[in-house]
Amino acid sequence: MSKRPVDGTVLVRAPGPVKGESGVAGDAIGDRRHHGGGDQAVYAFAREDLDDWEVKLGRSLSDGSFGENLTTVGIDPNEAPIGERWRVGRQLLLQVTAPRVPCRTFAHWIGETGWIRRFTEAGRPGAYLKVLEPGPVRAGDPITVVHRPSHGVSITMALYALTTKPGLLGELLAAGADLPDAMRENIEAKLK
Repeated sequence: MSKRPVDGTVLVRAPGPVKGESGVAGDAIGDRRHHGGGDQAVYAFAREDLDDWEVKLGRSLSDGSFGENLTTVGIDPNEAPIGERWRVGRQLLLQVTAPRVPCRTFAHWIGETGWIRRFTEAGRPGAYLKVLEPGPVRAGDPITVVHRPSHGVSITMALYALTTKPGLLGELLAAGADLPDAMRENIEAKLK
């Protein structure tokens, strides 16, 4: 599950809607039934959050340690509203779609008792993104927010609504067309 930093350029493209495919060239997805596809083409996690987890876990965490394809610095994927768009480098355009909800595969990889609950409670899950415009990316490329929706449905809010605070589910619908179809269907089914 751990990813390793890459020297040079990597192509990022839309993998299509089918689960199990990554948008990052050369990337492998461990749980192909639940991860990947168009709305989970790229996973971004903040370096600042990895640094915080290093202290809490008492061990070093390199970029990619949580399975992220994109380790950000100075941009917080957790506070990004669903639908926010990021230009990475000159060509790549990504759209924030959903929080990472921790699973058993992730917990097994980390090897910490109670990891799923601990990671969820921290409210810093990182964000999945879909590819709107493909392009190459390399370490150090700038990330610029080029569109920020005003609905206020953040990645952290979505994590809590989908896990420990289902009373927030209805509020996620404020994201409107920015919500991925599968997430909207899941929310509507739970609210019935």
